[in-house]
Amino acid sequence: MTSISPTEPVTLNSRGGRALFAQADTLRTAGPAVLVRLPGNVTAWAVTRGAVAKFLLNHPHVSKDARRSWPSHTPGSIPWLYPWVDVVSMFTSDGADHQRLRRLVDRAFTAARIEAMRPAVHAIVTDLLDHLETLAPTGPVDLRAHFSYPIPTRVICDLFGVPAEQRPGMLRVIDSVLATDVTPQQAEAVKRDLDQAMQTLIDTKRSHPGEDMTSLLLATHEEDGDRLSHTELISTLILMIGAGSETAVALINAAVRELLVHPDQLATVLADPARWSDVIDEALRLHPPIMYMPLRYAAADIDLGEGVVIRQSDAIIIGFGAHGRDPDIHQNPEAFRIDRDDKQHLAFGYGIHYCLGARLAKLEAEVALPALFQRFPQLALTGDDLEPQQSFIGTDVTALPVALHPTP
Repeated sequence: MTSISPTEPVTLNSRGGRALFAQADTLRTAGPAVLVRLPGNVTAWAVTRGAVAKFLLNHPHVSKDARRSWPSHTPGSIPWLYPWVDVVSMFTSDGADHQRLRRLVDRAFTAARIEAMRPAVHAIVTDLLDHLETLAPTGPVDLRAHFSYPIPTRVICDLFGVPAEQRPGMLRVIDSVLATDVTPQQAEAVKRDLDQAMQTLIDTKRSHPGEDMTSLLLATHEEDGDRLSHTELISTLILMIGAGSETAVALINAAVRELLVHPDQLATVLADPARWSDVIDEALRLHPPIMYMPLRYAAADIDLGEGVVIRQSDAIIIGFGAHGRDPDIHQNPEAFRIDRDDKQHLAFGYGIHYCLGARLAKLEAEVALPALFQRFPQLALTGDDLEPQQSFIGTDVTALPVALHPTP
């Protein structure tokens, strides 16, 4: 096992996949928090123990607001941090500001509103399955490109009224946010393109409003700029469209991969459709869509024991994805078992910043997975050496090649 210096920061792995989880295991054994170096020479305390993560996520002296709690950072000085730190949304706010900004969008994500979207999700899934039928019958077909990716991206773009001609460019730049091994020039381009994509959407809705979330947020901004400023409007669109399009993609991909390599568990869930929720929670535990989420900050000194004290104004990066693989929480954590009694995870966060879109992501998986296996009962992977995202944030694969109707 690689030794870790208690004082010299470790460079956080950006290769993704197995290497990302292996490094988290090493960090977990080294202490309750370990200093790591992020791009732009940012130093933060990485937390990969599940119990410590939950402790800090509910700690009164842990902040999400860099403007108030990370005085050493100048907004815009580290371009890759822009969508994670420099935006001004409920994601980067505390207290009253967080509540104000969350209330503006939470009405679209109530349990009743999400359940009402089930027929629309069914329609999108059916359309994509029909399209899959027209592709190469024996494979390989990239299931990510043709199925798991377009489901949540179409759903969230429909919800926010993104015109069809704007979607490819918007989704391209949203996807690029997860890349952490980028040059400052590339990160600056992402920042510019993100702002431009959202501004174009706002301009469209200003001239052609509709019954969508962007139009509703724009109306709120124009009626009361103190309630939602222009910067907050742009930031909220980045947050909601980005979060709504990434998590469910990785979830569907992970569940498909695991079921195809565990045919006994696939047979179990096909015989008892009530077990799909077990599949989804176990996939979220073992393959959390987000590994590390930048950033949080100590608003006061926090003593974690074992000689580790996070000092006031230090940055913190929580290993959300490390929690589900913590052997102190789960027995044999690297095994995929839908019969596991305890499938707890932090895939959607914890505490007041728990993901608003968690219900929607689960709904999309609940609809997509049984429909896929019903349409293609012989579905098979055509390779097991899948390319991971080059990121310490996202854990998805870049492609998922399958045969829809493999030859004997």
